[in-house]
Amino acid sequence: MAVTVPVNRDYDPAFGADVRLSPLVRRVLARNPSPFTFHGTGTYIVGRDKLAVIDPGPEDEAHLNAIMAAVGGAEVTHILVTHTHSDHSPLARQLKGRTGAKTYGFGPHGARRHADGVQMEEAGDIAFKPDATVRDGDLITGDGWTFECVFTPGHTSNHMCFALKDEKAFFPGDHVMGWSTTVVGPPDGDMRAYMRSLEKLTRRDDVVYYPTHGAPIGGPHDRLARNPQDYVRTLTEHRRDREAQILDAIGNGLHEIPAMVAHMYVDVDKRLHPAAAMSVFAHLVAMTEDRRVVTEGAPRPNGIYRLPNQN
Repeated sequence: MAVTVPVNRDYDPAFGADVRLSPLVRRVLARNPSPFTFHGTGTYIVGRDKLAVIDPGPEDEAHLNAIMAAVGGAEVTHILVTHTHSDHSPLARQLKGRTGAKTYGFGPHGARRHADGVQMEEAGDIAFKPDATVRDGDLITGDGWTFECVFTPGHTSNHMCFALKDEKAFFPGDHVMGWSTTVVGPPDGDMRAYMRSLEKLTRRDDVVYYPTHGAPIGGPHDRLARNPQDYVRTLTEHRRDREAQILDAIGNGLHEIPAMVAHMYVDVDKRLHPAAAMSVFAHLVAMTEDRRVVTEGAPRPNGIYRLPNQN
């Protein structure tokens, strides 16, 4: 039986509103809905008088104005970026221009892959370079709050999460989302790294996740009352189940990714099939590395995949 991920799509898209989620955390939602972003990018504002802003979002003047309205008379001192997809980091430049705050992140797009000569996808914000680079375990301290940096490569090679120690709250960016599973698309996305990063989170004791897209996981605003660590374990089980489905599909004569996706995602909105194809490809890259699946030459999206003993 396929693993069912308890996603929550019951979400009020109060675009541009200043939504209070906890004593320290507020959210402002950008109006950039899509099959990949759900209702849009949720930008988080943390603190009271001196603030951190997490994932400013896409280049959108209306969203920038909504963030500044929520900031009001307070001061933005830090801009934290989980990763450099175009719905997360581009507005950091304009927000920095308005506030003078420094930007923080792991590094530019593909920061962990540049040495490999990897061509990055068009959706990457190639222009972003943080003022301050952070690594796993680093602390970012402001006025009345402290974040621990938690490195979670997989969705992208530079994906960094931020744990608000004062409230045991976790900002997972796109690494964990409550409304959907996460797309992992090579070459910058890496399924094995993603799985390792999921396992890493199960060893933590965060009580609530605030994903950049969708409603919180855990805490008083989660109508499903999910436990974040149990939810992450389910995501891991789901990925293992997908790999079993891929092996079954190949064993039944489906040797190309489009055929696998049509079979495995028959009940999924076809607008999401391109994203599903990226994740299937990411699984196949990993599965060829451990020789559970073989292909001619390097794995590629239009490749032919077989089981090791299959003619």
